[in-house]
Amino acid sequence: MAKINFGGVEENVVTREEFPVEKAREVLKGETIAVLGYGVQGPGQSLNLKDNGLNVIVGQRPGKTYDKAVADGWVPGETLFSIEEACERGSIIMCLLSDAAVMSVWPTIKKHLTAGKALYFSHGFAITWSDRTGCVPPADVDVIMVAPKGSGTSLRSLFLEGRGINSSYAIAQDYTGKAYDRTIALGIGIGSGYLFETTFRREAVSDLTGERGSLMGAVQGLFQAQYEVLRENGHTPSEAFNETVEELTQSLMPLFAQRGMDWMYANCSTTAQRGALDWYPRFKDAIKPVMQQLYQSVAEGTEAQISIDSNSKPDYREGLEKELKVLHDSEMWKTAETVRSLRPENK
Repeated sequence: MAKINFGGVEENVVTREEFPVEKAREVLKGETIAVLGYGVQGPGQSLNLKDNGLNVIVGQRPGKTYDKAVADGWVPGETLFSIEEACERGSIIMCLLSDAAVMSVWPTIKKHLTAGKALYFSHGFAITWSDRTGCVPPADVDVIMVAPKGSGTSLRSLFLEGRGINSSYAIAQDYTGKAYDRTIALGIGIGSGYLFETTFRREAVSDLTGERGSLMGAVQGLFQAQYEVLRENGHTPSEAFNETVEELTQSLMPLFAQRGMDWMYANCSTTAQRGALDWYPRFKDAIKPVMQQLYQSVAEGTEAQISIDSNSKPDYREGLEKELKVLHDSEMWKTAETVRSLRPENK
């Protein structure tokens, strides 16, 4: 573990250089890693672990995701089992089910958490709000987390390219004295670029805040507001979309992802620089109170309860699809389909 300075603050970070995959294999030798769930994170993490030479099985209920697991090479009765049998066989149980699904199968998982096993999550939700989820592990198991900072699809694609997504890691319970080594070995095994230390609570609160804020909710609200103002003032759908979304995602984001926002500013016109520097404080002042309200709602557990209540409804999936269809059918995202089709790489 190394101390790395982030903007003047030192944090604990583990890199592949100090903890190579060979060391991960040695740490996890003799372990059976049971990956529960084959939805968002399950495929990427399980396939990366398998490709890194670790002993992996998958536990999944029948349905589309079970069929996907078979298509990906998991063999029923050999490496693909019911959730209960995977829990029984696994010495490390990687709980990659949705938060609602974790709650529904928790009695099955807990029954097989015998002394010395490890319970692994990629999200702090179930443990942080255990008073609401009911997920309270026994005292004689390790409770650990590795949370990739990206989708399972990206985790897999970057792994195949020889790259990796950064992940956070946390240890909530160290019964065996091996929790740290198990955690880092799993983090390296799933293909993390580097791992930085956190806690279950910090991960859960920052994750829910980010999803509702700059990663998804706020960015959609910003896009929609600017697009609507341009359209209301006579700009065409193509012009409004290109000036709102396309230029940002295709041109500017790669610049500030590569070297930072100041470097992106320096590579834009002087007119753009002046306007951005003048207006970003106004946006910050307008948005920060909303972000503070959002953080408070997450920190006090309100957002967790909303998620639990919503995702536990029997018609949750149907309601979600209706809401997503409204986004899909909006003029802005219909325009996006046409714009994407006109990109040179799609012709």
